[in-house]
Amino acid sequence: MGERCCAVLRVLVLQAAWALAGGQVRYSVPEEAKAGTVVGRLAQDLGLEAGEAEARRLQLVAQGRRASVEVSGASGALLVSSRLDREELCGKSAPCALRLEVLLERPLRVFHVQLEVTDINDNAPIFPAARKNLSIAELNTLPGSRFPLEGASDADIGANAQLSYTLSPSEHFSVDLQKSDDGNIEPELVLTKSLDRETIPVHRLVLTATDGGRPSLTGTMELVITVVDANDNAPQFNQSVYKVQLPENATEGTLVMRVNATDADEGINSEVTYAVTNFIPPSGKDVISIKLKTGEIRLTGALDFEEVNVFNFRVEARDQGTPSLSGHCKVVLEVLDVNDNAPEVWVTSLSVPVPEDASVGTVVALLSVSDRDSGANGRVRCWVWPAAPFGLEATFAGSYSLVLREALDRERVSEYEVEVRAEDGGAPALGARRGLRVPVSDVNDNAPLFAQAVYTVLARENNAAGAELARLWARDPDEAGNGRVSYSVWEGAAGGVGAAAGSGWRAASSYVSVDAESGRVWALQPLDYEELQVLQFEVRAVDAGEPPLCGNATVQLFVLDENDNAPALLPPAGSAPEAGAVAAEAASSSSSSSFVGPVSGSGTLWAWAAWGAPAGQVVAKIRAVDADSGYNAWLRYELWEPRAKGPFRVGLYSGEVSTARPLDEADGARHTLLIVVRDHGEPARSATATLSVSLLEANEAALAAGSSASSSRSGSRSALGVDVGVGAASAATNVWLVVAICAVSSLFLLALVLYGASRWAPRAAVLSGPGPTTLVCASEVGSWSYSQRHSRSLCVADGAAKSDLMVFSPNFPPPPPGAAPKDTQPEPSALLHTRVFKDGNGTFAFVIASFTKPPAHSDGPQNVDVAVPSSR
Repeated sequence: MGERCCAVLRVLVLQAAWALAGGQVRYSVPEEAKAGTVVGRLAQDLGLEAGEAEARRLQLVAQGRRASVEVSGASGALLVSSRLDREELCGKSAPCALRLEVLLERPLRVFHVQLEVTDINDNAPIFPAARKNLSIAELNTLPGSRFPLEGASDADIGANAQLSYTLSPSEHFSVDLQKSDDGNIEPELVLTKSLDRETIPVHRLVLTATDGGRPSLTGTMELVITVVDANDNAPQFNQSVYKVQLPENATEGTLVMRVNATDADEGINSEVTYAVTNFIPPSGKDVISIKLKTGEIRLTGALDFEEVNVFNFRVEARDQGTPSLSGHCKVVLEVLDVNDNAPEVWVTSLSVPVPEDASVGTVVALLSVSDRDSGANGRVRCWVWPAAPFGLEATFAGSYSLVLREALDRERVSEYEVEVRAEDGGAPALGARRGLRVPVSDVNDNAPLFAQAVYTVLARENNAAGAELARLWARDPDEAGNGRVSYSVWEGAAGGVGAAAGSGWRAASSYVSVDAESGRVWALQPLDYEELQVLQFEVRAVDAGEPPLCGNATVQLFVLDENDNAPALLPPAGSAPEAGAVAAEAASSSSSSSFVGPVSGSGTLWAWAAWGAPAGQVVAKIRAVDADSGYNAWLRYELWEPRAKGPFRVGLYSGEVSTARPLDEADGARHTLLIVVRDHGEPARSATATLSVSLLEANEAALAAGSSASSSRSGSRSALGVDVGVGAASAATNVWLVVAICAVSSLFLLALVLYGASRWAPRAAVLSGPGPTTLVCASEVGSWSYSQRHSRSLCVADGAAKSDLMVFSPNFPPPPPGAAPKDTQPEPSALLHTRVFKDGNGTFAFVIASFTKPPAHSDGPQNVDVAVPSSR
């Protein structure tokens, strides 16, 4: 029952001590406690709930020396784990306190525990020797004479080490206890009655030392006292206590001091020898020696202030008389501390790797620093090198936390070599270093980045499906999954002839695809320049981090035209809504003497010419169109048959069939012409047309033209408006001929004005427009060929003459689908296109063409063509 009360009282005292110490738990346990003895309920005293100690991995960290205690993981109690010997742990130091550190994880916390090992009386007093021999002269030794004895030593402390001495019963001797300056009890043998050698030559006594423990323990030493005769003067020292100081780094052989004792006797009885006895602590016999004859005390071993800081011993001076007499003095050697111990740094906990997004103030490691020296030599200052991004914070005496002072960036520094440096306050100062490797773990804080914001890619049409068009690469400096990039087509649209014709915009993903791993852009289908000229889309690069980050790049894909379309012949006049205009043109050119009829069932074109038509009279006009662009769509016309020189010829670029000389009756009534239409592509593509020309009298040709016009009026709205009859047809032809001449003259003047303005205007003026228009090419005789195309940016500038067509394509991204309603688009009639051509003879044709929007009922483009005479 009493033990339980003591335990409860101890817990209360520990809790009060915890509150007063500001967070430090104190326990005490007696030495030699059995293994498994509960020292204290550590988890409960730290305020932890049941089971929290095991969940947060409550653990014990000892500093410097073996703790002999452990923490129970289940209960959180502090238990004795091995033998506790206070004398082994602390020697004579009192109190014997062990500093322990207790660590808790999640979050990381450190608590300081002080365990005091209390002394029990487990060591009996021990004398330096089991027997002590003394020689005391008879008669000359008067009662009251004192003889110092070597006292016993007790390894215990406190009351357990407080010794008392008793002497076995004797009528001649008694024991007297003297208290020295350092508080030790020293026994002295006191002569109470004169000795008589003849009565008792040898006295055998037992000196018993008893400690103050409960129960007390004892130790004994036998005193053998021999009574000798006649040397009645003992040596005497000039002082009873000698005090000396030496630094702990004094070398072996250093003279500590010289003692001197004198003897009033003469002769051999006055010859003195010296000896050292009664070492406290006993280890002093290994570091102190004295010269037998001279009394010089020298060091025979190394001093260590941290082990023993004071040595107490006695010097005995003995004469050579018979019996010899001795005198004694006390020597106190104080060891002075020097800075001979460098600080020690221990890492008690290390939390690595540190995430690069860790907040400032995050604890990375816990460290303990100590120095065995004392005073200024034991005061330690610590710091971290390099100074950034980590720093030290003192948490308790000798304890530090390595904390984060600046934000981390793994892409800049992926690992830090940190060195904790400690330096004491001695002179010279001693230091210690402890290296730490702190790796930085990656977080997804960098988005993929392309080398270019915009990529321009050129691809020829008719490429194979699956052909590689380009390779894109985005860099992500993160590592592992955070830096693994995947690619995809994000957005984009394409525009071309199909879009201009009303089919709308198509998604870029229907044309191209991007390999998710390599970033390779490849075609899903063959590209057709006639359908698609510019494809603009975005490629998105997304990493595999959490959350994922992305980067975009714009790809502009320009399709290059190939000569993959052969020229196509247009229907003749009278077979389409525009046939009337063509027929009018032919009629006005032939002055009612020729006319182009419809195609026969066999695909032959028919034309009529009057006998006697002059040279250069236009008989018919072959019209063709090429779906390609540029040189691939520039057409030329050649008369393939007859090969021999005949009455007809074909305009190289106009397609107009005219008389090469005046027609006469010798030329025959009918001529069949085979005309080849070729483009300028590589390789060139061609189409053929067969024209049958009939020669008639002038009045018959007029009647044929009138009847053909009447028949064509029912199929389409003709611009001729002629009646059947020679007079009506001839009048209509003359009217339209005058109208055509006026129109050509007006446009010629307009072309001259614009040409003069362009000469004085700034060079390289660029006109462009986004809408669908018709590409117009000029011929050397002022007529036109057609090719349906998108509008192009054209440039007119002075400089060296070139033999090719200068066309500049716009670099505008296509508008997204539905970006603007149709009624908001600019009218195609607002566009003005300029072309400059040069033929093989060095002749330039400067042409300006304005384009109008086709009417809703039209099957093809309606154009107003203007030709300007060539100039050198």
